[in-house]
Amino acid sequence: MKRLILSAVLLVVGLMAVQAQKFVLVDMEYIMKQIPAVTQANQQMEALSKQWQEAVEAKANEAKALYEAYQKSAATLSAAQKTAQEDAIVAKEKEAAELRKQYFGPEGELMKKRQELMGPVQDAIYNAVKAIATERGYDVVIDRASAQSMIFASPRIDISNEVLAKMGYSN
Repeated sequence: MKRLILSAVLLVVGLMAVQAQKFVLVDMEYIMKQIPAVTQANQQMEALSKQWQEAVEAKANEAKALYEAYQKSAATLSAAQKTAQEDAIVAKEKEAAELRKQYFGPEGELMKKRQELMGPVQDAIYNAVKAIATERGYDVVIDRASAQSMIFASPRIDISNEVLAKMGYSN
């Protein structure tokens, strides 16, 4: 009986605590689409990515050409010549893989450039959200774009336009 009463009291206290918190939403995708610097950064990233992808493909094509030449002349080569050409092919493939990693790896040039271009914008958004949350006493701010399990949320608790206004962008 004591457990039942204790459980009921804890449930009531827990529900009161949840109701006391103020939740709001932001839509980061919407906010990012409204900021011209993000569009420009994305265009720069695409151009760089295309340029770097072409460089990687050129290295891979060099390896492919070496392999095709090797295939054509393999019957007439000595064992030492075969080994030398195989090593050259492997080295060229390794160069292509290293170049891909240098540009597109987790710590590659593309990630560094993305951080350089998008970092200040993301910081500004964070600071605007934090300022609004602090001013209005919000306890939790949830990103609607990344909250995959959210089925419905009232538009009245979405502060995305306020964040844009705080940053100096009109919607």
